[in-house]
Amino acid sequence: MLEGPESVGSSEPMRVAVLASGGGSNLQALLDRFHSPPGAGARVELVIGSRPGLAALARAEAAGVANVVVDPRPLDVDSHSAALLEQLDTHRIELVILAGYLHLVPARVVERFHGRMLNIHPALLPAFGGLGLYGVHVHRAVIESGARVSGATVHLVDEQFDTGRILAQWPVPVLHSDTPAALAARVLRVEHQLLPAVVEAFASGRDAPPLLEPIAFELVAVPGPSGDSVRRLIAPPPTPSL
Repeated sequence: MLEGPESVGSSEPMRVAVLASGGGSNLQALLDRFHSPPGAGARVELVIGSRPGLAALARAEAAGVANVVVDPRPLDVDSHSAALLEQLDTHRIELVILAGYLHLVPARVVERFHGRMLNIHPALLPAFGGLGLYGVHVHRAVIESGARVSGATVHLVDEQFDTGRILAQWPVPVLHSDTPAALAARVLRVEHQLLPAVVEAFASGRDAPPLLEPIAFELVAVPGPSGDSVRRLIAPPPTPSL
């Protein structure tokens, strides 16, 4: 069963929290995937924004999802940890998603959700990750390096920026004519498919830690494979019969 947070019945959707610091387009991809279909395996129950006025919080409000601001800037590490854990425990969260979250998650929170906290990063880690490499800064660094391939990575969160175990990657081409904004748009479109696919895989394996091996999709031009094919590729293996 899940470690750390108390798990709910496996017949209920997996309870997901999203931590965000920006517009929340990946949050919207999760809401679109899991909040309309009947029998969805996961549901966003909480959005935590790092400052007031974020578009991500407005998206949560529009969807009827509980949302709150936990601004780490005036807090010490212990107070930040306590504030996050209070919200996550109150909402009985089982899986935490960092979607454009620009702050280091305190070690106490990472430990509590060990193996159940994911981040999506707009590059092919371990390249182009770490402190200061987020948003347009990532795409500018990719173009300036001369790399011909970039993409999106979903990985487990550890105590550092962008160093946790990679679960899935989806590469996209870097074109000679690309600007940082053009590359960002191409990567973002695959992020919106990749992140829900990984969350769905976690939800399907909720009664034991999912056995997700790192997966790299074929290099494709957007829009790429359908959502159905992505879900089949990333699904955890079946449990062997005894």
